Formats: sequence, structure tokens, C-alpha cells
Amino acid sequence: MQTNPSGAPGFTLALANEEATRRLAADVANMLEPGDFIALAGDLGAGKTTFVRALIAYLAGDAAIEVPSPTFTLVQTYELPRFTVVHADLYRVAGPSELAELGLDDVAGAVVVMEWPDRAGSELPDDRIDVAFTLSPHYGLEHRIVHMAGRGAAAARVDRLGIMLGFLDEAGFGTAARARIAGDASSRSYERLTHAGRSFILMNAPRKPDGPPVKRGLPYSAIAHLAEDVKPFVAVDNGLRGLGLSAPKIFAADHGAGFLVLEDFGAALVVAGDPPSPVAERYERALDVLISLHCSALPDALPVAPHVEYLIPPYDLDAFLIEVELLLDWYLPHRGAPATAEARAAVPVAVA
Repeated sequence: MQTNPSGAPGFTLALANEEATRRLAADVANMLEPGDFIALAGDLGAGKTTFVRALIAYLAGDAAIEVPSPTFTLVQTYELPRFTVVHADLYRVAGPSELAELGLDDVAGAVVVMEWPDRAGSELPDDRIDVAFTLSPHYGLEHRIVHMAGRGAAAARVDRLGIMLGFLDEAGFGTAARARIAGDASSRSYERLTHAGRSFILMNAPRKPDGPPVKRGLPYSAIAHLAEDVKPFVAVDNGLRGLGLSAPKIFAADHGAGFLVLEDFGAALVVAGDPPSPVAERYERALDVLISLHCSALPDALPVAPHVEYLIPPYDLDAFLIEVELLLDWYLPHRGAPATAEARAAVPVAVA
């Protein structure tokens, strides 16, 4: 069960057994980015090495990968698909003055996981993820208490992980197996959940902050009417299902935090083959949906939740024109033909 200590950064979890430790390792692995630093604290036998082995096995996609303890070698390096992981154990290190001999300054872009980080003293990076394991034998020999806190640039991601774990636990998916899947070129990320023999999709969609003003003091997102949270997704999903069209069923939602558990439509792609090419039948089905929508009387507002509606913004001239400008800024340079002053003068512009 997850708790959030008042006044303390991060969050605390009770891990009932080794399987719960492996799930936490997968949770952390899914949020890691190249260059992250994880400081693992805890007494001997508290579960640090078990956590690291599970983390590396998950990132490797190989449950049988050999992950020896680096107590004597001090450092072990793993070249994994997403990034390199450096596992360091400072149990035999006397103090910060010995760190230079380990070569940790030459691991740019790698994820460093360090056991016994107290030996590093002030040499620990300011931006890091602190994970502290505590034995709790009065609850059982395998029971552990884990406190996780993000420092510096890692703080927001760790805090969000805590909120997500709380959401999944409350929604009944706390023990689901999770696997990272490809994103969609936005700030959203996705994971496939396996629970009670069924597959679901977890959408992690943090609220998007407004960018700098681009026209009339408004950011691009406001002019183009971009969705800034999950409410438009939920509304449109409800609207499509209400018309009898295929859209994923929503099993659990936290609209404020931006988490959804969705029906899993499988792994079939609209582009497939070698070389990849559009799957005509699937594009035809998408066109059928557009035709159906154009033939339907659509409302101005869609339901999000009881007593909550979403007003559909019009695709007005300002939104259209600011999208047209993307042709000048992105498409022409992509084709090797940067827009000239004459080309820009020939294209109508959005509100100034």
C-alpha cells in the first residue's frame, strides 16, 4: 500500500514479497532516462541487489540475464537496448576520495545505480533518485518498506510515479504486470498492463504547460485548440462510443492527474511490412469512420463525467492558418527547400 508522508519528498511503499520488489523495479525502469542516477540505501539483506537484478533483467528483456553483485569488482556495466546501465557497489570503498578510480566520470548517458551511496558523500549528483530499503521483519521475512524521493531534475518524475502507483492501486490494477510500449510523439506515454489474464493500456498524460506566446499574446496550443489534459480524450471517446463507433472502453480514470486505463485493441499496425507501407484495409476503415461522422448530427458538447461536459472547440480560421504555417517552418525545410520571403508573403497568416 502506498503512503505519502506529510512534509517529506517522494513516497513510501510497503513491499510484501520479492514479486512486489520486481514490480517496483519495472515501475522505475519505465520512467528512467539516459543519464539518470539511482542511489540505493539500506542495510545488508534489505533488498538492494534484488531490486537492481530485477531492474536490469526488465531493461534487458531477459529474466535469465546474469547480474552478479559487484561487491568485489565494484562496478559492473550492462549494454542494454534503451541505454547502458552501470551498477556500482561502494561497500568496500572507504570514502569519496576513492571514487575517481572507479571511472564513473566516464559514463555519460548511462544510468548509474549505486549501492551504499553514503560512501560517496558530497560526490553524489544533485539530480538523482534516492531509494531507501528498510527491513520490517515483524510483518514477515520478505517484507520491506521502501521510500523513494527524486532530487533536483528527477523530483517531478518520481512524484508522478508515486501518484500513478496510487491510481493503479485504487483502480484495482496495483498488482498488474506492466510493459513499456511506444509513445505517440507527444508528452504522453503508454504501458501494457496484464491483470487477471486480460490486457489493458495505461495512458500517462501529464498536463501540458502552455508554451511561449506566438500570436496575439497566445501560445500555439491555445490558437490550435490542442488538448492540454485527458478530458478531451475522454469526451471524444465517450462521444464515439455513443455513436456506435469503435473507441477504447475506459476502465479507470484520474482526470486531474492525467491517468487512464483503457481497453487494449491489440498490436496490429496501420503501417506494416518490409519496407513498411500502409495497410489499405485499415485506412479504409478509418475513412469509413470519418464518413460516418460527417453523416451524423454532432453535439457541441460531450460528456466527460457526471455533471462534467467538454465543449468542442471549433476548427476556426485561426486554427487552420497556424497549422498552415507549419508547412513553411517544418515541411519545406524537411524537403530541402526552406521557405523564402516570397513564399511566406504568399501564405495567409494566423491572427497577429
